[in-house]
Amino acid sequence: MAVHIVEEAHRCLGCKRPRCVEGCPISTNIPEVIRLFKQGDMETAGKMLFDSNPLSLVCSLVCCHEKQCEGHCVRGIKDVPVHFSSIESFVSDLYLDRMAIECRPSNGHRAAVIGGGPAGIAVATVLAREGFAVMIFDSKDKLGGVMRHGIPEFRLPRTVLDRIARRLAEMGVKFRASTTIGGALEIGDLMRDGYEAIFVGTGVWRPRTLGMRGEPLANVHFAMDHLGNPDAFELGETVAVVGVGNTAMDVARTALRHGARRVRLYARTREVHASTEELDYARLEGAEIVYGHRIVELTDAAPLFEVTEYDEAGAVLGTSPEPVLAPADSTVIAISQGPKNKLALTTPGLECAEDGLLMVDERGMTTVDGVFAAGDAVTGSNTVVHAVAAAKETARAMADYMLGTAVEAGA
Repeated sequence: MAVHIVEEAHRCLGCKRPRCVEGCPISTNIPEVIRLFKQGDMETAGKMLFDSNPLSLVCSLVCCHEKQCEGHCVRGIKDVPVHFSSIESFVSDLYLDRMAIECRPSNGHRAAVIGGGPAGIAVATVLAREGFAVMIFDSKDKLGGVMRHGIPEFRLPRTVLDRIARRLAEMGVKFRASTTIGGALEIGDLMRDGYEAIFVGTGVWRPRTLGMRGEPLANVHFAMDHLGNPDAFELGETVAVVGVGNTAMDVARTALRHGARRVRLYARTREVHASTEELDYARLEGAEIVYGHRIVELTDAAPLFEVTEYDEAGAVLGTSPEPVLAPADSTVIAISQGPKNKLALTTPGLECAEDGLLMVDERGMTTVDGVFAAGDAVTGSNTVVHAVAAAKETARAMADYMLGTAVEAGA
């Protein structure tokens, strides 16, 4: 691996206008990181990565690099792009356990973070380093959110998340596990107890449904439920996956690792929404992609599809006169997720859009003063790096809000 990443580093052209940085949602200074790497200055390179992205190690493993940094690399126009993800992974992995914990002295202000996923971790990191006392509340028993309960272990080892949790604890961030805000405790309780700013990073955990007969059947499941605890599911030898996004690829690969012999992913059209890399991995592991199948009903025996026929050029010729049965022991629905509504129902004045996502202003503040939000809870399902990028900006707005409140109170 070391020889490979050294060779990759030397392939970087050090562009004056680096397209890779333009393609990075968090604008990491990739050429400078590579330059430092080539000089052997791992500490400075690691610090630069961490300062830009507190979840750099995670993103190096799970980002859709072909659409971001590597997809914009100028070498990729006529050749193979520089695989910065490999360099980032090496440097970040080395730096994570070595980095010095540098936090400013306590400034006496307290913030609460609801949700220990990518956005919540980013906010907690930024605020803790600036001297704010931070408490993360999470409904799960361990830190990580969708990274722990929605991304398979073979893509993101849980040990990485455990290491990040230890680093946060060393920064002074407190973590209260298995606590749902919007249940026994509400946002009003946090405000009552002196939290001056509250961040909502609850993500999107409610599965999108098909809205058709058969969804309550025993052999029908939702992707996030299965990925959260695959050992709890007996899918059988033949599995049908409805959907062809990255989550669907994770479901297929997980099912194959848990005893399934045949997994088919069904696409409504001839398009696949998953990244090329994830699609390739799924196929290599034995998953099949079936195009032009629109699901119309779920039964005990199998899902039923309306099948679209295409000519050689891809034009639609017609559809099947009758639904076609696709025998399967289990069907997993993987068509994205939406937000849960516990916080909105228990917080007076907290407004959501029609799709249930939280409404925020340019600072990331919701319709409740002092309550901020970012990440999937605002944008809908997106990547880890997009959540971190938005959360960093929101954390700065929270810091300004708390410090500004203190000035007004003492005036």
